[in-house]
Amino acid sequence: MSAMSESLDELDTPGSLGEKAAIFREGKGNVSVLSSGPALIPLRSPFQPPGALHNRSTAAAAAALFRGNRKCREGEEMQMDLVPSAFPDLLPSECLLPWTKNSATQVIKVYTEDNSSRAVEVPSDITARDICQLFVLKNHCIDDHSWTLFEHLAHLGIERTIEDHESVLEVQSNWGMDSDSRLYFRKNYAKYEFFKKPLVCDFFPENMVSISSEANGLMNHSELIQTFLNSSTCPEIHGFLHSKEQGRKSWKKFYFVLRRSGLYFSNKGTSKEPRHLQFAAEFCDGDVYTLLSARKTHGAPTDYGFCVKPSKSSSARDLKLLCADDEQTRTCWITAMRLFKFGMQLYQNFIQPHQKQKNSPMRSISENSLVAMDFSGHRSRVIENPSEALSVAVEEGLSWRRKSCHRLSHGSCSPSQSSLSNIAIHMAQPWFHSKLSRDEAQKLITQHGLIDGVFLLRDSQSNPKTFVLSLCHTQRIRHFQILPVEDDGELFYSLDDGNTRFTDLLQLVEFYQLNRGVLPCKLKHHCARTTL
Repeated sequence: MSAMSESLDELDTPGSLGEKAAIFREGKGNVSVLSSGPALIPLRSPFQPPGALHNRSTAAAAAALFRGNRKCREGEEMQMDLVPSAFPDLLPSECLLPWTKNSATQVIKVYTEDNSSRAVEVPSDITARDICQLFVLKNHCIDDHSWTLFEHLAHLGIERTIEDHESVLEVQSNWGMDSDSRLYFRKNYAKYEFFKKPLVCDFFPENMVSISSEANGLMNHSELIQTFLNSSTCPEIHGFLHSKEQGRKSWKKFYFVLRRSGLYFSNKGTSKEPRHLQFAAEFCDGDVYTLLSARKTHGAPTDYGFCVKPSKSSSARDLKLLCADDEQTRTCWITAMRLFKFGMQLYQNFIQPHQKQKNSPMRSISENSLVAMDFSGHRSRVIENPSEALSVAVEEGLSWRRKSCHRLSHGSCSPSQSSLSNIAIHMAQPWFHSKLSRDEAQKLITQHGLIDGVFLLRDSQSNPKTFVLSLCHTQRIRHFQILPVEDDGELFYSLDDGNTRFTDLLQLVEFYQLNRGVLPCKLKHHCARTTL
């Protein structure tokens, strides 16, 4: 990425937070839980000009207009509206009115995976990154640049990532009167992974990508991404997809071609001749969404469905439904569509947080933030030998266990007390999800992004005495059973039939964050459910 970074560093990247985020840092933003029903927000009264001159005639006119718009109580309330206030400076200059598009501030409601929600009053030009930054600050989350705002359209069964620079209120304005549409706040580790991944084939398989004849030979990852970002080049994505025709329940397989001008399909095999290509969809006024239940809701041949929806439409008849044969193919199409539509703006969204970190470093987590250290000598050193790191981890875990048992039982440590202590340890960890089924685990990992190293731990549904590690590798989710092992009355946990033992699950997770061991990859990103 160094070549691409050097060529793109000169571009100005406008700050997404700026003055807007300052509203919340200074305590001017208002966050509150709203009850169900129409949202009411502060809005300047139409009966008072800026400056709010409170006099008898203004109050009388306001009272008369309010009585015309609603059924008021008779008698005392009418008279109270006409009584001038003895303290005009204390009268509110704002009143509660239903949501209106012309207001300076508006209220939006954001949800999390557990369906907890929080309503927040925001300025009209706030972006998705501003919202994420707001909730990161309010909930004291670690900002690792993976927090994302999702647009969830339940009545259509579709969902998409709202790009960091997009206006949230503009997205909401396209919903119309539909009450099933929601904004979700959660992590998406795969949002900008195609900018960081060293292997092109993970996102753009060679058999699906074609570059103009000017580019000779094989291109590396940086050069391929630049062709997508450069509007003067003409990369092309092609391959077979299942498509559902409007008004029909059946799906047909066509050869599709994705270009800057839009999405096309061939009516004659794999021919790309202009006379054989028919227009399918464009992206200037549309967005690409993921189908949440492609087979169940739309009768798709696989679960790897996606669609293109016009921005101003909320009807299922306007969806261009597509379906891929595997996750890698779907990821390739969706990623290419995002790059074609937003281009350089996506790269600016990606590098902006890192540019801010140079000036004001923030606490973050990365795959390189955990290393095994030895502090036993006069000078500390990094332990690079995996076997030595394992022995140190086991010794440290045993030492911690003895101290915790002494603290709990005042010197006497029994296996039952030790097991209770170990249970309390992993139950408090954000990566542990107690009663989570296999399907729910796969759904949660998918929501966090199908990249290598996304993981969680859970109770086993088939064997109550064991645990399961669910891990994503090469866009596939695998499940590994963690077995309890007893030795001389002491309880250990192991992933490899007792060859490598750990006194608790916390020690196990920390070890595999440093060492791959028997796993296909290291543990990098844990799945956590956030409550607002």
